[in-house]
Amino acid sequence: MILLAIDCSANLCAACIYESGEGRELSRSVLDLGKGHAEHLIAVIDAALAEAGKGYADLDATAVSIGPGSFTGIRVAVSAARGFALALKIPAIGVDTLEAIAAEARGLVGARKIMSALGNVTTDADALVQVAVYDEFGQELYAPSIMRAGEAANLASGHGAVLAGSAAEAVAAFSAAPLTVAAKAATADIAVYARLAAAKGPSATKPSPLYLREPDAKPQAGFILPRREG
Repeated sequence: MILLAIDCSANLCAACIYESGEGRELSRSVLDLGKGHAEHLIAVIDAALAEAGKGYADLDATAVSIGPGSFTGIRVAVSAARGFALALKIPAIGVDTLEAIAAEARGLVGARKIMSALGNVTTDADALVQVAVYDEFGQELYAPSIMRAGEAANLASGHGAVLAGSAAEAVAAFSAAPLTVAAKAATADIAVYARLAAAKGPSATKPSPLYLREPDAKPQAGFILPRREG
């Protein structure tokens, strides 16, 4: 199966072409953007396809990071994956960011329980982070949730979990017992998404964004137009 994986859940705009039968990545294209995923995603995908010597007609499935992460980036990536699936009549497979981060961390530390933690690095124990806990085999022990950093530290310590993700160091700082930090990135390598999607296989459930917190972007009060009556 030739699979296209895309990820716009953090700063990166990433795509790779993956051969599931051989379990290998054929090509990739990655830009570190911060913003502007919508303007660059198709060019990134085209570059990955060109490097692999493939076209859209060669794709058997598409995979996408569904978040949590950047609200705009996730919407862009999920919309693209579902659009390709509809146009090419192929399945679209969603992989959540916390799961992918844990899988990548497991590759670094071996068969260990992993807590993935996302959020802004902070010294406030009441700051909110997005977390999930997975066992040694990648099975979910604690579903993706939002909680205070101090509570997340207690949860990780209680499970004896290794930490990974952008909030990993912040969470570890609030733990009474020492916690290992395996990785600090806000997303996983694009090949990890491809590998996990290939293992999941096609599903009848269409990928949809996984949001655990409220959007950062809010209307500016000074620019709200008065409502016209009548």
